Amino acid sequence: MLVSACLLGAPVRYDGRAQDLRSALLDRWQAEGLVVPLCPELAGGLPVPRPPAEIEAGARGWQVWLGQARIRDADGGDPTEAFKAGAAAALALVQRHGLRLAVLKEGSPSCGSQRIASGHFDGLKRPGEGLTAALLRQHGVQVFSEHELEAAQDALRHLMASQPPDPGLIQA
Repeated sequence: MLVSACLLGAPVRYDGRAQDLRSALLDRWQAEGLVVPLCPELAGGLPVPRPPAEIEAGARGWQVWLGQARIRDADGGDPTEAFKAGAAAALALVQRHGLRLAVLKEGSPSCGSQRIASGHFDGLKRPGEGLTAALLRQHGVQVFSEHELEAAQDALRHLMASQPPDPGLIQA
């Protein structure tokens, strides 16, 4: 599964910090080699630190992807293309590794799966999904936030139960 690098302790957030998520489930997934970390914003070429960024008020991640909305940063910049490049890099990674699940950082203009910032830099959240979350969902990836690890575990269990065994492991 793809996991936001900040949740794994990497100091990649806009403010140069991590959002280190302490979880027995996440530790187990890592120990089992199931986790592929990525920060889409870094993958898109954005630096650390960087100004906070938000999807324009009223818009959603899929609208950014289609060119119907932009992402703005607190300094008035337009990092939309970097965010799009990061989402594309996340999709390429998912496809290259055959990943079917993602656990992404809620609230982010890239990774938010249910809630994103208001678009007014006022600290408020609104329903919506970030650009990477939207693109991954459009390509069949089940996306969860860091608040839904049990649901992600259930999806992983279901996915593993429905996968045929590796023919290389079958003994005659």
